[in-house]
Amino acid sequence: MAKNVKEVSGAELEELIKTNTVVCDFWASWCGPCRMLAPVLDEVAGGFADKAVFVKVDVDANGEVAQKYGVMSIPDVIVFKNGAPAAKSLGFVPAATLKAFFEQNL
Repeated sequence: MAKNVKEVSGAELEELIKTNTVVCDFWASWCGPCRMLAPVLDEVAGGFADKAVFVKVDVDANGEVAQKYGVMSIPDVIVFKNGAPAAKSLGFVPAATLKAFFEQNL
């Protein structure tokens, strides 16, 4: 399990975004690009731990929340600010791209 990214349920995500800036990785265990992104996200998240809460939500177990936020393809990393989606990064991206995305959106 990732050390900087905690797996949460859809209900836990909904609670977290009420009071925090949250970065959520919507993923599934069968998704190859999701498995490739996980260690990259964990590594990059460490540098932004003071700016946001980093979580991941399994779309198979939490289909309702994935649908609510328009997750059609995975991995789908969404930045939530003030309780709403503020930015999105779709698919696998290298660490430098992910870092730049966080620098721009957190």
